[in-house]
Amino acid sequence: MAIITLQGNETSTSGNPPETGSRAPDFRLTRSDMTDVGLFDFSGRILILNVVPSLDTGVCATSARTFNKRAAELPNTVILTVSRDLPFAQKRFCEAEGIDTVITLSELRNRDFGRAYGLEITNGPLAGLLARAVLVLDRSGLIIYSELVPEIAHEPDYESALAAAKAAG
Repeated sequence: MAIITLQGNETSTSGNPPETGSRAPDFRLTRSDMTDVGLFDFSGRILILNVVPSLDTGVCATSARTFNKRAAELPNTVILTVSRDLPFAQKRFCEAEGIDTVITLSELRNRDFGRAYGLEITNGPLAGLLARAVLVLDRSGLIIYSELVPEIAHEPDYESALAAAKAAG
């Protein structure tokens, strides 16, 4: 279990994010077109997993927009924004914000991602949502960068995540 904060108030997660150097757990998540994808569907590509509580919050929306804008810098890299938002809401968000590079994924049908990655918030007002985190996976599925953002209301360290992805490229 990891301790994070929401506006200074402690909350916890279901575990700890996978460590750098470990193999990323497989997942099955739903795209905005209602198709399901897993880690295998992105094999051979560098992945940035931008995990957020909800795209309906300002910080989560900012992180999706920022990664979408910076995606052009990253050849052979796929950026996935993962939340428990419904795929319909994710699709509306992307259309309204002009997000056309980042792929949004939902835990609509399978709630294993949050637990497998240790990112499910277990108490407090956001219990049941996912903690804010960024993980970068190399082409073989090894985690080369892992950040659990300690304060949910803060943005992730974009530069470090992007540098890890570039170095893997």
